[in-house]
Amino acid sequence: MLETGQAPPLTSEPRKPVNPLLRRKPVEQMVAEGGQGEGGTLRRSLTMWQLTMISIGATLGTGIFVVLGEAAPKAGPAVTISFVIAGLTALFSALSYAELAGSVPVSGSSYSYSYATMGEFIAWVCGWCLVLEYAVSVAAVAVGWGQYLNELLDGTIGVTIPDAVSAPLGEGGFINLPSLVVVLLAMVFLMRGAKESARINTIMVAVKIVTLVLFIGIGVMGIKSGNYAPLAPLGITGISAAASTLFFSYIGFDAASTAGEEAKNPKKDLPRAIMLSLGIVTVLYCLVAFVAVGALPWKDFEGTEAALAQIMTNVTGDSFWGVVLAAGAVVAIASVVFAVLYGQTRILFAMSRDGLVPKVFAKVDEKTGAPRANVVIVSLFCGALAAFIPLGELANATSIGTLFAFALVNVAVVILRRTKPDMPRTFKVALFPVTPILGFLACGYMMYSLPTATWIAFGVWMAVGLVVYFLYGIRRSRLATAEVATAEK
Repeated sequence: MLETGQAPPLTSEPRKPVNPLLRRKPVEQMVAEGGQGEGGTLRRSLTMWQLTMISIGATLGTGIFVVLGEAAPKAGPAVTISFVIAGLTALFSALSYAELAGSVPVSGSSYSYSYATMGEFIAWVCGWCLVLEYAVSVAAVAVGWGQYLNELLDGTIGVTIPDAVSAPLGEGGFINLPSLVVVLLAMVFLMRGAKESARINTIMVAVKIVTLVLFIGIGVMGIKSGNYAPLAPLGITGISAAASTLFFSYIGFDAASTAGEEAKNPKKDLPRAIMLSLGIVTVLYCLVAFVAVGALPWKDFEGTEAALAQIMTNVTGDSFWGVVLAAGAVVAIASVVFAVLYGQTRILFAMSRDGLVPKVFAKVDEKTGAPRANVVIVSLFCGALAAFIPLGELANATSIGTLFAFALVNVAVVILRRTKPDMPRTFKVALFPVTPILGFLACGYMMYSLPTATWIAFGVWMAVGLVVYFLYGIRRSRLATAEVATAEK
């Protein structure tokens, strides 16, 4: 009989000696140890609706409120097409995620799926990419939050936060204090546990949906047909480059999959939440982008991270509506920080339980059922990134980490279909294996479209990850320790 918080013993697969880099973690073990951490367990309290709200919370708002100002100057009025391309690319991977989330409902997301199918080394690479994806995403979104906070303050009390403490190094300031504050606020809420956090997230998501619908209703009155010509001033290259940046805005369903060990009925609810949230987000993104570039010349998006509030003020001639939009954006972007930070902590929870990162990340507070030490460490790290790193580089770094992880998920679903064809699946990818292959190729193409500087940063990050794995993870892995214990008997 296992004690509370004690995970079942791991055995490597297969039983004969294998290359340590290729040892796989059995799916059955993953499911059996669900929720179990150091000193306590995560609590299954999230419904399908709450999972959907986590997914929407991590997604909706990022691309529209923040990164639209980065993407529109690249694609011009065709930025709506860029959103569609990014959404379709996300859809291919979302289908693979939905199948794996229903079959292997664990907190590790694509990291765990890779561990079960491609071995420990690939799982580590994937997990390291997810650390980049989530941590940098939190920081990038938090940077944009400060821009809308300034819009709100200017419209209400006529003051703004000085650049010295509201902009990162390299952009006219020394520290982005507002972005640090929003990360720390998210940290405080997440420490209360998944159930309480989900309630707060649902309220924030409702506010941002209402805000975007309001923008569409008012912004459409300011559309000028001349703003749509030329449609693609920088050609297909600009559209692809913008799509690669905007793909960063579609990682919400990945956050939903990290809640696998806190969902009440994960096998059914996770696939539904993933697909429903992606559909809602894509429709709203495209509508808002179409209205925005119709109401504001695409060149005017350059250098602004609060374009929607500006559009509302221009269309109505009244700063009140810009203030309303800015207030909604402040809540909306805070919910993205909140939900993505949640996903990051749960991925590190799974990696820690497997022994690949320190045990502190898997320690669960008995009172709240939350990995509180994990939340604090991750929040402080993300807050530091948000305070000192410019937005553009953060968004691109997130995109490449996301695309790499999603590519592996598409591979994992193919492998698991072949190695475990009879495993119960509550959701199956349509047009298999064409869909996951297209998903893999789409991710590869969008990675290719990213700038050289992003690839260099990604290479450096992966090099650091390899050092960490070979100095720490490969020896402390629970699969490795299980093999040693078996050999000594």
